[in-house]
Amino acid sequence: MRDIQHIKTPGHTLSVRVDPGSEWEVRPALWPSVGEYPIYDPFLYTTMTTDDERNRRFRAALARLAPDRRILDIGTGQDLLWAREGVQAGARHAVAIEVIEDAFHKAAANLSTLAFPDRITLLLGESTSLRFAPRADVCVAEIIGSLAGAEGAAAVLADARIRLMEPGGIAVPHRAVTLAAAVRLSDLLPDQPVAFAEAALPYLRSIFDWHGGLFDVRLRVENPPVDALLSEGAPAEVLDFNGDLQTQQSTTTRLVITRPGLVDGVLTWLNLWCLPDEEPLDALRMQTNWATIYLPLFDRPWPVEPGNVLELTFAANLSDDRVHPDYQLRAVLHTADGQQHRGSLVSPHHGGAFRSHAIYWHLFPTG
Repeated sequence: MRDIQHIKTPGHTLSVRVDPGSEWEVRPALWPSVGEYPIYDPFLYTTMTTDDERNRRFRAALARLAPDRRILDIGTGQDLLWAREGVQAGARHAVAIEVIEDAFHKAAANLSTLAFPDRITLLLGESTSLRFAPRADVCVAEIIGSLAGAEGAAAVLADARIRLMEPGGIAVPHRAVTLAAAVRLSDLLPDQPVAFAEAALPYLRSIFDWHGGLFDVRLRVENPPVDALLSEGAPAEVLDFNGDLQTQQSTTTRLVITRPGLVDGVLTWLNLWCLPDEEPLDALRMQTNWATIYLPLFDRPWPVEPGNVLELTFAANLSDDRVHPDYQLRAVLHTADGQQHRGSLVSPHHGGAFRSHAIYWHLFPTG
């Protein structure tokens, strides 16, 4: 069948349910979440460097904060984007750090072509393991995930504030919040199968190859219809990069159902402020490289009516690499007839269960 394709993974030939619809249509699409893994390719870099909503906010922050200061660009990428922009905005010097070796070598080649190569120092490695002097006055780190903390921003920037930045140094972005709302996955993919986009298959393979095994990848939904939401969005994860930055946190919130429907999980999306006084980037309602993430809670959809409440506990704890968070969700759905339906999800950065929820059995069928 054309809607089932196979990919080679370590020790497995894995069946994957695929949407045979056109990749060129502007329509919802299901992908694995990719930003938290070192699998960047030219396509992924291009989606970031051409993201106007993102870029104008970071540029505005650097225009205000960079002049006559030393800046640190963590996760500079092959284009040295924010180190280069910072120097052009008037920074005295920029230190650019890149952990992916291929991207580092491309960045080094790009650095040699710039008119001011002596004003950027390029370093290979993890920022949490490197040292340099003098320290930075401003740190710009575009390591924000579609789940705000998924790429390790909290741990990385908490470390940078202690070891790599001057006292009172400023971080860009200023704040990132993950919002959550009640949904049913099939409503996010209307009039189409619940299946991965065909173009997503190489990224699934790359994630499993990087890890060396199978696990339940987080589910990225591109272009979801906003009217599929069954509740308003509420903060589930808050990262204040210039305030009380928590590397581990747990938040409990009540999602009040606003229209009748069926619910089997939550949709999460990013709000991002590069400066405290600006309109935030909203990844649900704006065209940006950040997408929404669907997190399953129940193995079957439950009917809901306005006024029903989904009580959601959303916790982030550092994984064994001490940088990327593992997420744990617990939910209780309270319905008008007094019933309570309990759901949960454990979503580690890597490892953990494979086919822990019915949706993963559906997406990765056996046989």
